[in-house]
Amino acid sequence: MANMKDVVRVLKQERDRLTNQLQGISAALSAFGAAYGKQSGARGKMSAAGRERVAEAQRQRWAKTKSGQAKTTATPKKGRTVSAATRKKIAAAQRARWAKTKTVK
Repeated sequence: MANMKDVVRVLKQERDRLTNQLQGISAALSAFGAAYGKQSGARGKMSAAGRERVAEAQRQRWAKTKSGQAKTTATPKKGRTVSAATRKKIAAAQRARWAKTKTVK
């Protein structure tokens, strides 16, 4: 029976220790909660003049991009071509490979 009383005493001590730790964590959360908690939707406001400057800069970037595209008339690149003689050599080699495969079967 003494053994059971010791177990109960140890469990109560452990419960008290954990309760103290939880209180410390709760205090830390409440302290940091104000700084790192839910942010309000308010952002820094930009003045109308500031928005106009940003919009003008973007219009200039688009104009620069569009003018660069209009000046260059790129011709599409031709694909690689193989001469007729080379095509015949490739075809003959492929026929030889197929003939070899068919004779093995």
